Amino acid sequence: MLTQAPKGTKDVIPSEVYKWHFVEGIIREICAFNGYREIRTPSFEHTELFERGVGETTDVVQKEMYTFNDKAGRSITLKPEGTATAVRAFIENGIFNDAQPTKMFYFTPCFRYEQPQSGRLREHHQFGIEAFGSSDPSIDAEVINIAMTLYKRLGISNIELRINSIGCPSCRKEYNAKLKEYLKPKLTSLCETCKGRYEKNPLRIIDCKEEKCKAQITDVPFMIDNLCKECSDHFFDFKRALDTLELEYKIDPRIVRGLDYYTKTAFEIVTDTIGAQGTVCGGGRYDGLVADCGGPSTPGVGFGLGLERLLLVAESNNVQLPKPAYMDIYIANMGAAAGEVALKLVNALRGQGIKADKDYMGRSLKAQMKYANKISARFVVVLGDEEISTGSIKVKNMSDGSEASISIDELAGFIKSK
Repeated sequence: MLTQAPKGTKDVIPSEVYKWHFVEGIIREICAFNGYREIRTPSFEHTELFERGVGETTDVVQKEMYTFNDKAGRSITLKPEGTATAVRAFIENGIFNDAQPTKMFYFTPCFRYEQPQSGRLREHHQFGIEAFGSSDPSIDAEVINIAMTLYKRLGISNIELRINSIGCPSCRKEYNAKLKEYLKPKLTSLCETCKGRYEKNPLRIIDCKEEKCKAQITDVPFMIDNLCKECSDHFFDFKRALDTLELEYKIDPRIVRGLDYYTKTAFEIVTDTIGAQGTVCGGGRYDGLVADCGGPSTPGVGFGLGLERLLLVAESNNVQLPKPAYMDIYIANMGAAAGEVALKLVNALRGQGIKADKDYMGRSLKAQMKYANKISARFVVVLGDEEISTGSIKVKNMSDGSEASISIDELAGFIKSK
């Protein structure tokens, strides 16, 4: 156990981390172009935040949270998702007093105690977008466009945008009554989880993955057919904004999302390139969440996207993420005197913005050349007693094998010119 990571976690080792850096760089660029700025929040919060914000009837709160008492007896929970924490920060730091809308993005670890599966771990990393302060349906479309632009920039195809409206508290109250009337004679045939949802949140029954429940509700009435005028108008304008941005979509009335805070817009981006069809991005509007958490009435919209799953989808689409040149120059050195000169030289090169390294293992010259190739060094210099005495070195270009003779003092300028 000492040398095994806990179940549902995964190391990102040095030979793989460049993929994360590349994707995160694209995300930061897209967010900047759209006016979204980064926020960083704690990895754990008071449990009450998620019970109130995410919802007590959700699987996340009931089954999946990592919750414990700290040494002072306070109930603490590792962050299972990013939105509730962003809302808490929005309220606590008085960001609602700033000019609105507030546009934020984040990278954050999330923790859920669930059965690990492809691209879904107990500790995973999430890229999230939150836009507070605007009820305009066009900002819903903008949020979705950020996710779709990311997939496009990465060269990922075979994805589909699915949208729905799950109404507001006003029209959902009437719909819930109709839904419960429909479900009542079927209740004994539903799974235990759905039986528990019947009174508190019957809408979630539509999202049940149990086959016996699916079979019972094939003709279930949908929220989208029971919207009030405000929600209906919002959904119409939302679709028009998607059309304006030339984003293709499919209306899926079964999308309800797994968190209780959603209102009106709900969406998922799905793919079938990683086995069974799965959601790779999900989100929507949460106009009541800020007020529910103790802040002023403030509309909001956002999404969460798992980075592990994003990289898995990229791999399934045969996307080749560019591997950087880890080292500009490697100094192969022979002998103690050359080792001292090489140490001073690589330090000077690093000070001038050049990625440089030397041998620290006492390898033979042949082994050092193999190592230089392994770390993708662009150039190699061999430094021995003769080179030190003459002050002249040969710089080998590892890509084409060509060599250039220069003085040691000219090395930094030579590398920079290349």
